[in-house]
Order: sequence, then C-alpha cells, then structure tokens
Amino acid sequence: MAPPARRARSGYWLLAIPTLAPLLTPLYDRATPMLWGIPFFYWYQMACIVLAIVIISGVHVANQRSRGLGR
Repeated sequence: MAPPARRARSGYWLLAIPTLAPLLTPLYDRATPMLWGIPFFYWYQMACIVLAIVIISGVHVANQRSRGLGR
C-alpha cells in the first residue's frame, strides 16, 4: 500500500482534463450537431462546466477520504 501522502496526490492529474477541454477550440468551433436547438459550440462549453464540477468534486472527496477527513 502507498503512503498516505502518495495516495492523496494520485488523483490530481485528473484536474488537467477540465482545464484542457475548453482550450481545444478547433474541436468545438462549429454549430452542428445541435442539441435542442442549441449549437454545439455552446453546449460543449456547458458540458465542460459539468465535467469540471464532477472531476473536481471527485478529486476533492477522494483526497478527503485518503486523509481520513471524510465520513
């Protein structure tokens, strides 16, 4: 088993995903496909926000548990 300090840092690389996803502008610089009439450009950015919330929350909870601060 890894030492507690190592386990706490192991998930931080996941934080790069919500940082890099909105920076890939050529990937989402288009209007199609549309979702409920909303162009892809806008709903991709909203999906990036939801993705960031999920990943940041997951890393936070995992780190709290590894430090023994969680329930």
